[in-house]
Amino acid sequence: MTTFNRTALEEVLKKRFFYTPSFHIYGGVAGLYDYGPPGCALQANIIDLWRRHFVLEEEMLEMDGSIMTPADVLITSGHVEKFTDWMVRDLETGEIFRADHLIKAVLETRLNGDEQARKAEIVAKSDGNAKSEKGKKKNNKVQAVKLEDSVVADYETTLAQIDNHGGDGLEEIINKYNIKSPETGNDLSKPVEFNLMFESSIGPTGHIKGYLRPETAQGQFLNFKRFLEFNNDKMPFASASIGRSFRNEISPRSGLLRVREFTMAEVEHYVDPKNKNHSRFNEVKDLKLRLLSRGVQEGGKMEPIEITIGEAVEKKIVDNETLGYFLARIYLFLIKLGIKPDRLRFRQHMPNEMAHYACDCWDADIKSSYGWIECVGCADRSAYDLTVHSNRTNEKLVVRESLAEPNVYEKTVLEINKKVFGPKLRQNSKTVEDYLTSLNEEQLEALKKALEDGNGVTKVPGTDGNQYEITNEYLTIKRQTFTEHVREYIPNVIEPSFGIGRILYSLIEHVYWTREGDEQRSVLSFPPRVAPFKCLLVPLSNNPAFTDLVGDLAKRLRKLSIAIKVDDSSNSIGRRYARNDELGTPFAITIDFQSVNDGTVTLRERDTTKQIRENVDTILQVLMNLVEENVTWEKVMETYPTFTQQELD
Repeated sequence: MTTFNRTALEEVLKKRFFYTPSFHIYGGVAGLYDYGPPGCALQANIIDLWRRHFVLEEEMLEMDGSIMTPADVLITSGHVEKFTDWMVRDLETGEIFRADHLIKAVLETRLNGDEQARKAEIVAKSDGNAKSEKGKKKNNKVQAVKLEDSVVADYETTLAQIDNHGGDGLEEIINKYNIKSPETGNDLSKPVEFNLMFESSIGPTGHIKGYLRPETAQGQFLNFKRFLEFNNDKMPFASASIGRSFRNEISPRSGLLRVREFTMAEVEHYVDPKNKNHSRFNEVKDLKLRLLSRGVQEGGKMEPIEITIGEAVEKKIVDNETLGYFLARIYLFLIKLGIKPDRLRFRQHMPNEMAHYACDCWDADIKSSYGWIECVGCADRSAYDLTVHSNRTNEKLVVRESLAEPNVYEKTVLEINKKVFGPKLRQNSKTVEDYLTSLNEEQLEALKKALEDGNGVTKVPGTDGNQYEITNEYLTIKRQTFTEHVREYIPNVIEPSFGIGRILYSLIEHVYWTREGDEQRSVLSFPPRVAPFKCLLVPLSNNPAFTDLVGDLAKRLRKLSIAIKVDDSSNSIGRRYARNDELGTPFAITIDFQSVNDGTVTLRERDTTKQIRENVDTILQVLMNLVEENVTWEKVMETYPTFTQQELD
């Protein structure tokens, strides 16, 4: 097996115009890319498979929301305050790096150097000529880069826990391991927070502040009532959205894996907080996943365990059935797409890494030449988003359920004496009232005690941050009995969120290989359902005798909605096959002089290069079944005789 060569792959992707840096003739802008014809088709096919796998199969309610988002929405959701990464600066050149990524890169490079040193040392010790002058020099070089075992263990523990650190923790690691600016060796600044959203304004006056959305989720939450209505008030259900999102990455690198504009596909599954079971969980409970739990990472390890999702939920490694169900569905989608199972894992977020809204979160990490990359996040967002938007807008984003038996319960409630409250606090009454009405039961009980301890007087903050004095005559806090005939609750949300560009690039790496004995012949083995082009239509030469047959076949293939590429160039058949192998085209129909005489054509399969020869109608039916993945090429080869023809260069 040949060693993976990223440079060679990137050359193929550039040559075949899968994607290219945006505005490249102007020098380009880091983190922005344009997709060419095969890249567009590949992305569209991934999205189509995603829509079939999730939206159609799960009967989700799809929407397309606005990209431009008013600031108030993202202030309420917490993104303005908390959607940040930590960055450091080269103190001499001013170059900026994302702190956690820089630490990872430096420590992994040191560990990789140590691994190479260990291998070289073994070779040197087993070499009979190791005592030669050349051997001595090589061995000295190896010893110079070799790390102590304790240092290796320390590095590995730090890497396992890197996502659990804030700014102070990252600074401590940088100082501890003497991490410098990678190109210059200069000192680095202290880590500082940087908000990742692109700020803008709405309207000609610029008075309405806005942002380009960092995710598609908020538009779905704001339309929750309409979704529930559309679903005839039935729970649980899911909404879904596919579209562009924007994040002003600190230092975009690694091609499509870290960009500033990208396509997301997100699901918001609304569920009763008292019942997070899933009706279809039994369908996936025996599926084995490679899980890297929080506990394993806290122990300084990064080796996942293989366990059924049913057992993982039962042992509370995964919090609930609905979360577990979607982890399994994510796995099935990625495998169907062509991602290799041995290069896929699910990693649980560390406590400090957890998004501000989540109570449990797992990432589907895919391994590429860049290491393990988060490509899908699956979070239990609890009731956070619907709650904060409801509080901010006074719009009740709730589910109402008629109860078979009335529910009688006690609750601590607040009653404001409007006759005293308004006149006493005057222009400050609104800010104090907003604060008081936001308090939960526990906070109301604490306020009641503060009033009792202060002889009926205490101070509270307003929503403007100032302190205001209140007395017993302003309000009453008491326990009250309620009889509930209709249960009202804010649902929790389970959210699978897919980075389409990251998945697309990871897939390309997973399906890339070169022909044995000829590393210049690259192949992209996309599954037929996601391949940019399904079939190459290639006449033996540009002889006019083939023109009508090529035109007729092309027309019939288009009517069957099979994406084709006609290659009637003057290159040899072998070169034309090779060119389309690089595009990942799984099948090729070849038209030759025999086709003109008897109406038969050959069908070639990309990976094996084997062919069958049958009449056009038979070939088209076989091709349809192959493209829809209703039959495998192996089964076709069992059914039809192999046609032998040399591939000429």
